[in-house]
Amino acid sequence: MMTFLIFTLSAVIVVLASIQLNRFGDVISQKSKLSGAVVGTFLIAGATSLPELTTSLTAVYIDNPDIAVGNMLGSNIFNVLILAFIDLIYRRKRMFNMIEPKQHLPSAFAAMVFTGVVVLSLVLNSSITIFNIGIEMFILVGLYVFTVRYFDNNEEKEMVEDEAAATGKDYSLKAASVGFAVSAVIVFAAGSALSIFGDQLAQQTGMNSSFVGSFLIAASTSLPELITVLVALKLANYDMAVGSILGSNLFNLQLLAITDIFYQKGPILNATSGGNLPIALLFIGMVGLILYMMRRKSYGGLLHYAAPSFLIVVMYFISSYFLF
Repeated sequence: MMTFLIFTLSAVIVVLASIQLNRFGDVISQKSKLSGAVVGTFLIAGATSLPELTTSLTAVYIDNPDIAVGNMLGSNIFNVLILAFIDLIYRRKRMFNMIEPKQHLPSAFAAMVFTGVVVLSLVLNSSITIFNIGIEMFILVGLYVFTVRYFDNNEEKEMVEDEAAATGKDYSLKAASVGFAVSAVIVFAAGSALSIFGDQLAQQTGMNSSFVGSFLIAASTSLPELITVLVALKLANYDMAVGSILGSNLFNLQLLAITDIFYQKGPILNATSGGNLPIALLFIGMVGLILYMMRRKSYGGLLHYAAPSFLIVVMYFISSYFLF
C-alpha cells in the first residue's frame, strides 16, 4: 500500500510540475532568441516529454528495460487515447471535421513508420550495433531529421503561441527561466520515483513490467498532453489539439534512442519482453484510425462520426486487460 501511495503521489507531482514546465517553456520561446518555429517546437516538445525521458532513464538505471521502452510506447497510445476520448465527449463539435488534414497527415504517417521500425526490431529480436546502440535507433533519428526538415511546422509554431497566450500570466524571461529549471528538477525527481516505485509495484504485485510501464506510468507522464488538448479545445483551435498530440508522439519515439545510449548491455529493444510488441502494434492501429478520421469524406450522423474514436477507446482497455 505504501508503494502504491508513493507511486500515486509521484504521478501527481509529475503532472503538476509538467504543466508549469510547459507554461514556462512557452514564455521562454516567446521572449528569447529561441522563438524560431523549429527551436520553439523543440523546446515545448522537450518540456512536455521530459517526464517520459526521466522515467525511462531511471528505468534503465534500475535495469528494467521493459518499463523504459513500455513508458515511451505506452505514452504514445495514451496520447492517442486522449484525442479519441475528448472527441467522444465533445462529439457534437466534430473535432476531426474542423481540422486541416494536410497539416497532420505527415506527422501521423511518420509516427506509423517510426513505430514500424520498432516493431521490426522487436520481431527480429536481434540488431546490428554501432557503439553498443541498435542500428534501429540511428534509423529513427535519421527519419526524424528528415521529417522535421521536409514537413512544414508552421502549425506547431501557432500552437506554441496559442498556448502561451492561454496561460494568463506574463512572466519575465528571467523568472520563466528559473521556473523552467526548478520545474525540470522536480519532474526529474518525481519521474525517477515513478520508475523506482513502479518497478517495486510490479515485483510486489506480480504485475507485468510492460503493463506497469505502458499503462500506469505512461498514463501518468502523458497527463500534461491532456491539459494541452483541453486548452486547445477551449480556444476552439482543433488543429492545435491534434497537432500537439501527433508531434509529442514523434518526439517520444526519439527518446528511445537516448535510453539506448544509456543502456550499456546492448540494444535496449533486444532486452525487453514480448509485452512491448502488442503495444507498438496497438499504436499503429490506433493511428491508422486517426488517419481514417482525418481523410474520410462522409461523416453521417453522430454515431457514425464517433465510431472510430469509440473503437480506439475499446482497443485501449481490452489490450490493458490482456497485458495486465
